[in-house]
Amino acid sequence: MSVNGTPGFAPEWLALREAADAAARAPELLDPLRAHLAGRTRPDSVLVIRDLGCGTGSMGRWLTPRLAGPQHWVLHDHDAGLLGLAAARLPRTGAGGGRVTVTTRQGDIARLTAEELAGTGLVTASALLDILTREEVDRLAAACSGAGCPVLLALSVVGRVELFPADPLDGAIGSAFNDHQRRLDQGRRLLGPDAVAAAREVFAARGMAVEVRPSPWRLGAAESALTAEWLRGWVGAAREQRPDLAPRAAAYLRRRLEACEAGELRVVVHHSDVLALPPAEGGTG
Repeated sequence: MSVNGTPGFAPEWLALREAADAAARAPELLDPLRAHLAGRTRPDSVLVIRDLGCGTGSMGRWLTPRLAGPQHWVLHDHDAGLLGLAAARLPRTGAGGGRVTVTTRQGDIARLTAEELAGTGLVTASALLDILTREEVDRLAAACSGAGCPVLLALSVVGRVELFPADPLDGAIGSAFNDHQRRLDQGRRLLGPDAVAAAREVFAARGMAVEVRPSPWRLGAAESALTAEWLRGWVGAAREQRPDLAPRAAAYLRRRLEACEAGELRVVVHHSDVLALPPAEGGTG
């Protein structure tokens, strides 16, 4: 996925993390979402779902079989290659055998308006919030609330990582990584680990009911390939943010990768999922 033309993520990385993402997403948010959708749509109507920054489509593959009735997915991403992969791999039936169709939209996902969302039944995204700015999240909230459209935003980092066994450098690496996530990127101040709190605030300010649930990655020996790749990125971002850490960080990464290869490292990477629901028809917001 990408925002405003900034580089996205390699398909290989997205494939590596898909199983962990699926296991982490908060299923308890689906019941209130389904109840809301049931009260807003006829059983035979097509539910239009927009997946923002869809990447290779893992959110669609997870969510499609969990929603009943016919669905039409509109996949948004800046990367044409990822859009092609996502469209090809989206399930063609939902829960109960409802027909699923798909179209793609290439371009900037941070400037959608309420007018563009007219007729949309659900906006969703995965691992997107933390690479947006506060202004972009507020713009998304304004568009969704204006269109009366619910939003399900999964797997946003919250700035907390636990590694077992612990290492004295864990805290410094984690702090530097969080600062890197909040960096100024091409004139955009990214929210990083502050994204969930910001989303809760701006969606609520627009009159939407917001629920937040934890969705942590829990990585053990069976996920060693993902853990190793995540470690390289986590430590690399910390070193970029704080070059003074470089000598110690290199040794730290070697230790952690050796423990990972030996099956001796466990990691919990904390995320949160956010559900924002517009007021019921006839209600006030």
